[in-house]
Amino acid sequence: MNEETQLSIIIVTHNAKDFLRNCLKSVFEKIKNLSFEVLVVDNASSDGTFEMLKNEFPQVKVIFSKENLGFAKANNLAIKEAKGKYIFLLNPDTILLDENFERLIDFAQKNPDVGAIGPKVLNSDFTIQHQCKRGFPTPWNIFCYLSGLAKIFPKSKIFAGYLLTYLDTEKIQEVDSLSGCAMVVKREVIEKVGMMDEDYYLYGDDLDWCYRIKSAGWKVVYFPETKIIHYGGKGGTGKKPYFNIYHFYRSAFIFYRKHPAKKYFFLINWLVYLGIFSRFLMVIIINFFKREKTIGSKKP
Repeated sequence: MNEETQLSIIIVTHNAKDFLRNCLKSVFEKIKNLSFEVLVVDNASSDGTFEMLKNEFPQVKVIFSKENLGFAKANNLAIKEAKGKYIFLLNPDTILLDENFERLIDFAQKNPDVGAIGPKVLNSDFTIQHQCKRGFPTPWNIFCYLSGLAKIFPKSKIFAGYLLTYLDTEKIQEVDSLSGCAMVVKREVIEKVGMMDEDYYLYGDDLDWCYRIKSAGWKVVYFPETKIIHYGGKGGTGKKPYFNIYHFYRSAFIFYRKHPAKKYFFLINWLVYLGIFSRFLMVIIINFFKREKTIGSKKP
């Protein structure tokens, strides 16, 4: 490992050339006081992404795949090549807003019990994307989220346990999970818990990674002093809503079966599976009649 490289920024992209360009510009403009490298995994883009990177960002290391490997597998390819002490997963449809990213890294360095840390993630209108600080999807959290109770009682610890909308969004604090659109993981943690689980094609891999990190004894921390914008669903897969919906609910099933299901009675688990499947069917039917399709998970 090259000790001089503090941060390896890994961006997986698929037909998101213009967003990727803006993302990279923000990275090179905003990160000032850290030694870093950027690795881009191009998941078989056909929009000129490879040529843009070669001409405009020659300092970026590009890993080109002839097929779309999905999110987890593509990230793992880059993690194997990365040299940094910290691995920063970043979506191409993001913009770094602050010149203080070193604060996030400094916090992680000063707190050896922190295994993963993520910034405050904002929509384009600067409202928060609560997915950047989540609880784990227990049966109760899933029920409250899918039934709408979490929206009715957003400040309740009882009902809002998945998106944690009752938390102070300006306070540094431990959470269960971060968003894979912007998440920093210590290399030493990856060496202990392993890389991303490639059973997930899209979605769920960030939840799974955070679950394994916490299970191994490290903390997962939400760090709002650093902020980014995440546009969401603007890559090539954003043009395939039914493809995304399928993988969103498939990942929800995989995660629950692998982790929470081990703690609950089988009848409860089957109710959860039924709820996931019912929600999947409902979303498919609703999207069939909608002009503007829902891409992946809605960012509240």
